Amino acid sequence: MSTLWLQRHAPVVAEPGLCYGATDLEADAGATLDAARRIAPLLPAGTLLCSSPLRRCVALADAIAALRPELPVRRDARLAEMDFGAWEGRAWASIPREDFDAWTADFADLRVGTHGESVRAFMARIAAAHDEWLAQRRDTLWVTHSGVLRAVTLLQRGIRCPAAAGDWPGGEMPFGGWLTFGHPTSA
Repeated sequence: MSTLWLQRHAPVVAEPGLCYGATDLEADAGATLDAARRIAPLLPAGTLLCSSPLRRCVALADAIAALRPELPVRRDARLAEMDFGAWEGRAWASIPREDFDAWTADFADLRVGTHGESVRAFMARIAAAHDEWLAQRRDTLWVTHSGVLRAVTLLQRGIRCPAAAGDWPGGEMPFGGWLTFGHPTSA
Protein backbone atom coordinates (compact mmCIF):
# COMPACT_ATOMS: atom_id res chain seq x y z
CA MET A 1 0.00 0.00 0.00
CA SER A 2 1.37 3.42 -0.93
CA THR A 3 1.25 6.47 1.29
CA LEU A 4 0.68 10.13 0.48
CA TRP A 5 2.60 12.38 2.85
CA LEU A 6 1.57 16.04 2.96
CA GLN A 7 3.94 18.42 4.72
CA ARG A 8 3.19 22.08 5.31
CA HIS A 9 5.96 24.60 4.73
CA ALA A 10 7.74 26.34 7.63
CA PRO A 11 6.50 29.73 8.91
CA VAL A 12 6.78 32.53 6.38
CA VAL A 13 8.78 35.70 6.85
CA ALA A 14 5.85 38.12 7.08
CA GLU A 15 3.69 39.97 9.57
CA PRO A 16 1.20 37.73 11.40
CA GLY A 17 -2.37 37.86 10.11
CA LEU A 18 -1.42 38.40 6.46
CA CYS A 19 -3.37 36.78 3.61
CA TYR A 20 -0.66 35.20 1.45
CA GLY A 21 -2.14 32.26 -0.45
CA ALA A 22 -0.54 32.69 -3.89
CA THR A 23 1.89 35.37 -2.72
CA ASP A 24 5.39 33.94 -3.07
CA LEU A 25 6.92 34.54 0.37
CA GLU A 26 10.07 33.01 1.82
CA ALA A 27 9.94 30.75 4.85
CA ASP A 28 12.11 30.95 7.94
CA ALA A 29 15.36 29.18 7.00
CA GLY A 30 16.03 27.62 10.41
CA ALA A 31 12.49 26.27 10.75
CA THR A 32 12.68 24.94 7.19
CA LEU A 33 15.82 22.97 7.94
CA ASP A 34 14.33 21.67 11.19
CA ALA A 35 11.18 20.47 9.37
CA ALA A 36 13.31 18.74 6.73
CA ARG A 37 15.41 16.99 9.38
CA ARG A 38 12.28 15.70 11.13
CA ILE A 39 10.65 14.15 8.05
CA ALA A 40 13.58 13.03 5.88
CA PRO A 41 14.51 9.90 7.87
CA LEU A 42 10.87 8.75 7.94
CA LEU A 43 10.35 8.64 4.17
CA PRO A 44 10.48 5.19 2.58
CA ALA A 45 13.10 4.54 -0.11
CA GLY A 46 11.90 5.62 -3.54
CA THR A 47 9.40 8.18 -2.24
CA LEU A 48 8.57 10.75 -4.93
CA LEU A 49 9.11 14.26 -3.56
CA CYS A 50 6.72 16.84 -5.08
CA SER A 51 6.62 20.51 -4.18
CA SER A 52 4.45 23.53 -4.71
CA PRO A 53 6.43 25.98 -6.86
CA LEU A 54 6.16 28.72 -4.20
CA ARG A 55 9.48 29.55 -2.48
CA ARG A 56 8.31 28.59 1.00
CA CYS A 57 7.72 25.02 -0.23
CA VAL A 58 10.63 24.80 -2.66
CA ALA A 59 13.03 25.63 0.19
CA LEU A 60 11.68 22.76 2.29
CA ALA A 61 11.64 20.29 -0.61
CA ASP A 62 15.23 21.23 -1.49
CA ALA A 63 16.30 20.79 2.16
CA ILE A 64 14.71 17.32 2.23
CA ALA A 65 16.36 16.44 -1.09
CA ALA A 66 19.74 17.53 0.31
CA LEU A 67 19.25 15.07 3.17
CA ARG A 68 17.84 12.34 0.91
CA PRO A 69 19.49 12.90 -2.52
CA GLU A 70 18.27 9.54 -3.82
CA LEU A 71 14.65 10.70 -3.80
CA PRO A 72 13.32 11.98 -7.14
CA VAL A 73 12.07 15.59 -6.92
CA ARG A 74 9.62 17.57 -9.03
CA ARG A 75 7.73 20.86 -8.81
CA ASP A 76 3.98 20.72 -9.35
CA ALA A 77 1.96 23.93 -9.85
CA ARG A 78 -1.20 22.05 -8.85
CA LEU A 79 0.13 21.94 -5.26
CA ALA A 80 0.22 25.74 -4.85
CA GLU A 81 -2.00 27.43 -2.27
CA MET A 82 -5.32 28.97 -3.27
CA ASP A 83 -5.15 32.37 -4.99
CA PHE A 84 -7.06 34.91 -2.90
CA GLY A 85 -7.05 37.59 -5.61
CA ALA A 86 -7.25 41.16 -4.29
CA TRP A 87 -7.05 39.83 -0.72
CA GLU A 88 -3.42 38.73 -1.31
CA GLY A 89 -0.94 40.72 0.75
CA ARG A 90 -3.63 42.30 2.92
CA ALA A 91 -4.22 41.73 6.60
CA TRP A 92 -7.11 39.31 7.06
CA ALA A 93 -8.57 41.79 9.58
CA SER A 94 -8.74 44.50 6.89
CA ILE A 95 -10.95 42.50 4.54
CA PRO A 96 -14.55 43.78 4.85
CA ARG A 97 -17.01 41.44 6.54
CA GLU A 98 -19.41 41.72 3.57
CA ASP A 99 -16.68 40.27 1.31
CA PHE A 100 -16.38 37.22 3.59
CA ASP A 101 -20.16 36.91 3.74
CA ALA A 102 -20.40 36.98 -0.07
CA TRP A 103 -17.77 34.23 -0.28
CA THR A 104 -19.45 31.99 2.27
CA ALA A 105 -22.82 32.50 0.55
CA ASP A 106 -21.38 31.14 -2.72
CA PHE A 107 -18.47 29.21 -1.26
CA ALA A 108 -17.85 26.79 -4.12
CA ASP A 109 -18.05 29.17 -7.05
CA LEU A 110 -17.25 32.75 -6.02
CA ARG A 111 -13.81 33.88 -7.16
CA VAL A 112 -12.22 35.05 -3.92
CA GLY A 113 -10.98 38.63 -3.86
CA THR A 114 -12.77 39.43 -7.13
CA HIS A 115 -10.18 37.87 -9.46
CA GLY A 116 -8.82 35.04 -7.32
CA GLU A 117 -9.62 31.36 -7.45
CA SER A 118 -12.92 29.70 -6.63
CA VAL A 119 -12.96 26.79 -4.21
CA ARG A 120 -14.29 24.62 -7.05
CA ALA A 121 -11.28 25.49 -9.27
CA PHE A 122 -8.88 25.00 -6.35
CA MET A 123 -10.38 21.61 -5.51
CA ALA A 124 -10.28 20.54 -9.17
CA ARG A 125 -6.55 21.15 -9.50
CA ILE A 126 -5.80 19.43 -6.18
CA ALA A 127 -8.06 16.54 -7.21
CA ALA A 128 -6.12 16.17 -10.48
CA ALA A 129 -2.86 15.77 -8.54
CA HIS A 130 -4.55 13.45 -6.02
CA ASP A 131 -6.02 11.30 -8.80
CA GLU A 132 -2.56 11.02 -10.34
CA TRP A 133 -1.17 9.81 -7.00
CA LEU A 134 -3.99 7.26 -6.75
CA ALA A 135 -3.16 5.94 -10.23
CA GLN A 136 0.60 5.79 -9.56
CA ARG A 137 0.31 3.84 -6.32
CA ARG A 138 3.67 5.19 -5.17
CA ASP A 139 4.83 6.62 -1.86
CA THR A 140 4.79 10.38 -2.39
CA LEU A 141 5.51 13.46 -0.31
CA TRP A 142 3.82 16.74 -1.22
CA VAL A 143 5.53 19.78 0.29
CA THR A 144 2.64 22.17 0.19
CA HIS A 145 0.22 24.48 2.03
CA SER A 146 -2.50 24.31 4.66
CA GLY A 147 -5.30 24.75 2.10
CA VAL A 148 -3.99 21.83 0.06
CA LEU A 149 -3.85 19.62 3.15
CA ARG A 150 -7.47 20.49 3.89
CA ALA A 151 -8.50 19.85 0.27
CA VAL A 152 -6.88 16.39 0.33
CA THR A 153 -8.66 15.65 3.61
CA LEU A 154 -11.95 16.27 1.77
CA LEU A 155 -10.87 14.23 -1.26
CA GLN A 156 -9.96 11.30 0.99
CA ARG A 157 -13.54 11.46 2.30
CA GLY A 158 -14.88 11.35 -1.28
CA ILE A 159 -15.81 15.05 -1.38
CA ARG A 160 -14.70 16.65 -4.66
CA CYS A 161 -16.04 20.10 -3.75
CA PRO A 162 -17.55 21.25 -0.45
CA ALA A 163 -21.14 22.45 -0.79
CA ALA A 164 -20.84 25.10 1.92
CA ALA A 165 -18.17 26.96 3.87
CA GLY A 166 -19.06 24.96 6.96
CA ASP A 167 -17.95 21.80 5.16
CA TRP A 168 -14.34 23.04 4.86
CA PRO A 169 -12.10 21.20 7.36
CA GLY A 170 -11.12 23.29 10.36
CA GLY A 171 -8.34 23.02 12.88
CA GLU A 172 -4.77 24.21 12.69
CA MET A 173 -2.05 22.41 10.80
CA PRO A 174 1.29 23.37 12.32
CA PHE A 175 4.01 24.81 10.13
CA GLY A 176 6.43 22.04 9.18
CA GLY A 177 3.92 19.39 10.30
CA TRP A 178 2.56 16.62 8.13
CA LEU A 179 -0.34 14.25 7.56
CA THR A 180 -0.33 10.85 5.91
CA PHE A 181 -3.00 9.09 3.91
CA GLY A 182 -2.87 5.47 2.83
CA HIS A 183 -3.94 4.50 -0.65
CA PRO A 184 -7.47 3.12 -0.47
CA THR A 185 -7.55 -0.60 -1.11
CA SER A 186 -9.19 -1.76 -4.30
CA ALA A 187 -12.22 -3.95 -4.20
